[in-house]
Amino acid sequence: MPSTEFTNPEMSPLRLRDVTVANRVWMSPMAQYSAGPDGKPTDWHLVHYGARAVGGVGLIMVESAAVGPLHRTTSADLGIWNEDQAAAHRRLTSFLTERGTVPAIQLLAAGRKGSHQVPWVGEGQNGPVSVAEGGWELIAPSPVPFGDLSVPREAGHADLDEVVEAFANAARMAHLAGYEVVEIHAAHGYILHQFLSPLSNHRTDEYGGSLQNRMRLPLRVARAVREAFPDEKPVFVRITATDWAEGGISIDEAATFAKELAAVGIDLLDVTSGVLVRDREARPPAQDGVNVEFANTLKKASGLAVAPVGQIGDLSLAGEVVAGGQADAVLIGRALLRDPYLALRNRPSDKTAWPNQYHRAL
Repeated sequence: MPSTEFTNPEMSPLRLRDVTVANRVWMSPMAQYSAGPDGKPTDWHLVHYGARAVGGVGLIMVESAAVGPLHRTTSADLGIWNEDQAAAHRRLTSFLTERGTVPAIQLLAAGRKGSHQVPWVGEGQNGPVSVAEGGWELIAPSPVPFGDLSVPREAGHADLDEVVEAFANAARMAHLAGYEVVEIHAAHGYILHQFLSPLSNHRTDEYGGSLQNRMRLPLRVARAVREAFPDEKPVFVRITATDWAEGGISIDEAATFAKELAAVGIDLLDVTSGVLVRDREARPPAQDGVNVEFANTLKKASGLAVAPVGQIGDLSLAGEVVAGGQADAVLIGRALLRDPYLALRNRPSDKTAWPNQYHRAL
């Protein structure tokens, strides 16, 4: 049998620091809103992520886990802010590791996009949950709400210090939980993206105005997480390439931010775009690999490894992107929700890839 490393470039390994990922087809964090009231993963998470590990993806980015109880999007979010949660995550990381998949976790602080309903209840992600109804106070760079959600309080300096420490603590808890990679979520309209974009950041202090000022909090977080997570393990950042809205982040600003992240010691950029404002006109266009070109641009600008996400639904596109040098890996979300064995579709009879328990089907 010919080597899959040459026939399928997306199946070749990738080394980042001391972590080697078996292939370049990775699972994007797709929130399940299925945690227990204590923020701990449940049987749903074990089965959900376990199936994709059996299905051969090289790295699984566990869905955005809140860095603190007031940094959640919903009351059903995963959490990674205390040792009890870290211990509960170990059941999950142990299974993924046993299957040869690198366990990774995305760290999140929601900012103005917090305290809302889970997607299938009421107005879903557009449905606010007030403090009186069991929700929590929101903070943001400026008191500008996201759509119909609650109006956030402008974050003071003590709030920002707490955000930085919460991310650092979450990185320490992630290591304790057995994760080999952490990713800082600085996109999709959550708090770090809110500070980066002039559409949501109207501050006049040292955290607003110029790009250097707007980058200040995200870079503080990146430094704190890099210092808190073991040197031998990589740290990723999910970065937005553009807000797809006039007056928002441009690819040139994203490139400047990417260079600063490289200087901090970040290892890979998870490249996405949009979702800052609730505006149909500000959505990414419907096209295959919509963020691939952006990823290539940021790779060249920063020298960092990159992995685009968004509308990558098949292995042929993944292979083209990797073979062409536009990216070092790809992150796949919705297609892996539909098919947990997607990463094995080009290896229908490879007994080294499929688990022993399934060999009778090959």
